[in-house]
Amino acid sequence: MLTCKEATELMSQEQDRRLGFFERLGLRFHVAMCSGCRNYGRQMDFLRRACRAHPAAVPTESSTKPGDV
Repeated sequence: MLTCKEATELMSQEQDRRLGFFERLGLRFHVAMCSGCRNYGRQMDFLRRACRAHPAAVPTESSTKPGDV
């Protein structure tokens, strides 16, 4: 069984790559039993959705410094 540290690391890696079958299985099993890791996963999902929904910051004329182009 995975530790919480291993589970949260896999959740983070899952954002960048597809996990293998046994990684996914172990992670799902751990998350089913661990409320702390379930909460961590929900927070990661919320942050990912919030970042994707936020428009890219566009500098305004007042925020540029002289010489910046």
